[in-house]
Amino acid sequence: MRLKLGLAAIVLLASANTSFAQAAEPTDAASCKAEEATLEQSIAQARARGQMLRRRQLTESLAVLQGHCEALAAAKDPATQIKRQEQEVQQLRLELERAEAQLRKLKAAKS
Repeated sequence: MRLKLGLAAIVLLASANTSFAQAAEPTDAASCKAEEATLEQSIAQARARGQMLRRRQLTESLAVLQGHCEALAAAKDPATQIKRQEQEVQQLRLELERAEAQLRKLKAAKS
């Protein structure tokens, strides 16, 4: 009897983890809010049932989801895109300066 109950719990946890992994990548603000609401509801249910491990796992999933949603929103923000592009330009300038310095050294060594 204990074995059957244990196996049922493992199957239930595995299917729950799989569904969270699949739903962890929303692509817009609306789907982010929907996923957050679903996870918050599941957290409340786990808390009410005394499932502390499941609640902790769901809380971690919620934190990952919120981070993803914040990054998604920031990526769509024009100011963030401008800043990211400016950083890329600066990085390319530094690489160009290094390459030019290396070229000068090679030319100087040849002479």
